Amino acid sequence: MRFTPALTWLLLAAGLLAPMRTDAAPPSPRKGKLPPDLTVILSRMNDAAKRLKSLSANLTYTKVTVLVNDKSTQEGRLFFRKGKSPEIRIEMQQPESKIMLYKKNKAEIYLPKINQLQEFNLEQKSGLVEEFSLLTFGAETGELMKSYKLKYIKEEDLDGDTTAVLELTPRKESVASQLSKIEMWVSEESWLPTQQQLFEPGGDYLIARYKAIKVNLRIPSSTFEIHPAEGAKRVKMN
Repeated sequence: MRFTPALTWLLLAAGLLAPMRTDAAPPSPRKGKLPPDLTVILSRMNDAAKRLKSLSANLTYTKVTVLVNDKSTQEGRLFFRKGKSPEIRIEMQQPESKIMLYKKNKAEIYLPKINQLQEFNLEQKSGLVEEFSLLTFGAETGELMKSYKLKYIKEEDLDGDTTAVLELTPRKESVASQLSKIEMWVSEESWLPTQQQLFEPGGDYLIARYKAIKVNLRIPSSTFEIHPAEGAKRVKMN
């Protein structure tokens, strides 16, 4: 099974967050004053990830198809809860309503317009899912380096936030067949990603930006369930 763009986004969504402050610890005073040392950057990212338990955010996804020079944008909300298996809910609102849910090696995509619930069993792809989940918050950077080659590219101002731009290249062919590389903009204030750009092998790419983030809030368990309208058609996709 090749992951669809929607399913790939769902598995990666938790790692694509905009700059935020947490109540657990004050932000680092570093802003453009730290040498571009990858080890230090990863250490700061690791500390920020450990403080994160849950979050909600507004999100914007932009998909670019290079060959036909086409750009499409989706807007919605994200809910994330960290655990042994992260739980992710994405509610797309524009241009069409769509709900995507991932938990326990299972993904669901609900399309209200046609009242259809698509179900994906990811048990047989658990290894690939684990590789993707390393890009979510809470993953130790040591494990991340086992699966991706990391390189510091440059320091860049992104909407007034000083960021360290990193490049991640998958080490395993199973992941590289889905994503050739990932570029990540990491805030030097919160040490959390502010933007990610995901490149597909064919050259197309996806950009994610997240805003209005609330961190470590109590999210009801019911949030990570989909309750389709009466009469919804359930379709097993694999």
